[in-house]
This record gives sequence, structure tokens and C-alpha cells, in this order.
Amino acid sequence: MLLSTPHHPAHRRAPRGAPVSDPTSVIDDLREESEELDRLVAGSAVRRWSLATPAPGWTVAHQIAHLAWTDRSALLAVTDADGFRALVEKALAAPGSFVDEGAEEGAALAPAELLTRWRDGRRALERALRAAQAKARFPWYGPPMSAASMATARLMETWAHGQDVADALGVVRPPTDRLRHVAWLGVRTRDFAYGVHGLTPPADPFRVELRAPSGDLWTYGPEDAAQCVTGPALDFCLLVTQRAHRTDLALRADGPDADRWLDIAQAFAGPPGGGRPPKGAVS
Repeated sequence: MLLSTPHHPAHRRAPRGAPVSDPTSVIDDLREESEELDRLVAGSAVRRWSLATPAPGWTVAHQIAHLAWTDRSALLAVTDADGFRALVEKALAAPGSFVDEGAEEGAALAPAELLTRWRDGRRALERALRAAQAKARFPWYGPPMSAASMATARLMETWAHGQDVADALGVVRPPTDRLRHVAWLGVRTRDFAYGVHGLTPPADPFRVELRAPSGDLWTYGPEDAAQCVTGPALDFCLLVTQRAHRTDLALRADGPDADRWLDIAQAFAGPPGGGRPPKGAVS
């Protein structure tokens, strides 16, 4: 389940790599991210949909079913507030199983049917987000979200679950600068990560400097911050979505609080995630 993202900054001079208040670019990137994953699974043999992914108990089909289910939830939030409130009531009644049940339902479908359901749902959501009023806020499982924040959250989850699928299929995906949305979300959720671990967030912001796939430098936070995190944007995104263990990533933390953050970072809702074990670890 997604974390409700903070509102996009409306300042004219946003940090490099940060999304802007106009949702068009992130909606465009969400569509491209979804289409890339679509091509990956659509080209897979039916038997490969049942391959296990790194998420315990979830196959490739479960991953796509989860994306389809969450897209439908987001569409309800944008177009039918009453219908979404009913969905939230169901989630509150079964908080430990609600997400898995949604994935199980979709994974039971034939791959072609599941693929059609995912395509129809995400395209309907795209149309709704593009038609949304600029200042509109939509209900979610946390604070209300703008269209830009909703699209950012959907892109983050599409990319992260797409990584699970790629790992199951043995595919290495070339990173793109669409990761700027995931990186921005990872930076903005710093205090959330401390909070879900029962820790008090540091009072001062960190400096974060990430090398984009294109070679650009994405920067966040004040230049004179006492503590900072540096490294490849891909590695940072793998870390905050907990798709790789910190020891397998080329990220550097300067300062004790920044170092602690890299151990607990998560850009998704819910209790602390278990993350991935280091490569080569014996399970």
C-alpha cells in the first residue's frame, strides 16, 4: 500500500531532480514506466507468470495484480470519494490481509485477462488524473493527495514492483531519469521512516546528491547541511523502496543521522519493511 506523498513544491526554484507542481510530466512518466513493464510481462510465456518474485508468496502475476488493484483504488479516490471510503472501511477491517487478498484475486485470473484489467485500469486512472483540477485533493489511506502526488506514488510503486518482476524474470532494466520521482519521494519521506521505527527525526535537513542515469546531478536540501548522502540515483531508489540491501549499493552517508537513515529508509506506507538480504546471504 502506498504512502501518501507530501504535496509537490510549488516554488519556482525547486531542487534539481524534484517534480514540479504541474502533474503533466509525472503522469507522462507514469505512463512510460507502466508501458515498459507491460512490454516485459506481455512478452513472457504464460508459465513465467507463476515464477516466484522476491516478495514472499508473490508471483509475477501477484505483482501485476497488485498494481491493477491499487490503480483501481486510486481511480476510486479521484472519481468516487464515497466508493473509496467504503474501500478504506474494508481495509480497516482486515489491515493485515487486505493488500494480499487483492493480489490473490487478480493473480487467479488468466494472464491475458489480468493484463487487460491492468491496462484498462491504469489508462482510466491516467485520464482521471489529467482531467483533475489543479488544486484538487483526493482522499487516500493517509492525508489527501494532489493529482501530482498520486501520480508520483503510482510511479514509485510501478517501478518498485516492476523491479520484483524483473528480478523474477532474470532481466536487468536500464535505469531512466524517471527515477527522479522515486528519488524525490525517498527524500521527502525521511521523517516518516524515522517515525515508523519509533525514532525522533533529526531536526535539521540532510543534503542529498544523486547522480542520475543521464549523468545529471540531482540535489536536495541545503548545500551547507552538516550531514549528507551521496551516490547513484538508482541505488538510492533501490534503497528507499527496499529492493536491495544497503551493503550492495554504492551510497555514502556523512554524519551519524544520515548513516542511520540509510538503514531504515522506506518510501512506502505501513510498518517497517523487512527489505532484501545482502547478495549471497544464506536464507
